Amino acid sequence: MTTKKLRTGGEVDAWCTKCRLDLTHRIIAMVGDVVKKVECKTCMSHHLYRQPKSERESRAAARAAARSSEPRSSSSRAGGVERLTAAQRAERDQTLAWERAIAGQPSGAFKPYRINLTFGEGELIHHSKFGDGVVAKVIDRGKIEILFKDGPRTMAHGQV
Repeated sequence: MTTKKLRTGGEVDAWCTKCRLDLTHRIIAMVGDVVKKVECKTCMSHHLYRQPKSERESRAAARAAARSSEPRSSSSRAGGVERLTAAQRAERDQTLAWERAIAGQPSGAFKPYRINLTFGEGELIHHSKFGDGVVAKVIDRGKIEILFKDGPRTMAHGQV
């Protein structure tokens, strides 16, 4: 199996950041043998080269398979629990808090969010864009913090 040598002006499959698809691109800049910048032949946008998603996924799967077959060292795992960054822990805790707050609640328990309604702490809200949430705290007469699955949001309430 021979692979075609890449060159400026040639074509390569790449992830198009505008089309959000793996598409054929024209190479417009290279550094040595490495493709740096491409032009999508579909939408004509210029952007940095990104490997096709299909290649990234297959490489990620291969890395995961290699990692799972390696013996685990005590530095990467402590007591069978993966080490998380502070941001990952905060995100996990926030998701758990949201799940606990809405667990087992029937859909009728959620009040539709409207800016003119006034809400209290612990009330269940359904927002058309952000989904189901719970009022985490009342900030003041006109603002509340609602915990949604993707994180807390400060929103207005009680506006006339």
